[in-house]
Parts: sequence; structure tokens; C-alpha cells
Amino acid sequence: MGFVEEARENHVKKKVEEALRSKMKAKALKECDYYTAKYAECASGRTFSVVWKCRKQAQELNTCLHQYTNDSQLEEMKKEYTLQQDGKGPLGV
Repeated sequence: MGFVEEARENHVKKKVEEALRSKMKAKALKECDYYTAKYAECASGRTFSVVWKCRKQAQELNTCLHQYTNDSQLEEMKKEYTLQQDGKGPLGV
């Protein structure tokens, strides 16, 4: 499959893509709740020092979040959405 065909296959409307991104972010935050709590605990009561005092926790959180919020995850969600929409058509069984 060429680039153009693949691009057409995964094309969704802008609002749908925004909704999928929002869903992806929510899932990432849920999956990375442990790291979010660790970072929040470290940052509690700090202002400027949070940058260097909580660097390790921030990196762990970002690494976890990136597992769930990258382009390949979004493309997979687009494929699933497209398949669901194709199945809902009047001739879909």
C-alpha cells in the first residue's frame, strides 16, 4: 500500500481526531497514575525548586505518558475508529 492510500485509509475529520487525542490523553493519565502521584507528591510545597528536585519523577512520568501518547497510538485509534464507522454503515453486518 502506498503512502497516499494509507493516508486516505486513516483520514478522519479534524473534530474526530481532536476527540481521539483527548481520549488518548485520558487513557495515558489513567495508565500513568502512579507516576503522576509520585510527581505530585514531590512537587507539593515547592515552587522553583520543583524543576531540579523532581527531575527524576518528571522524566519517569514523561516516559510513561509517551508510551500512550505517540503517533503510532493515534494512528491505531484512527484505524479502530474507521473500522467501527465502516461497520455501522447501512450495509454493515
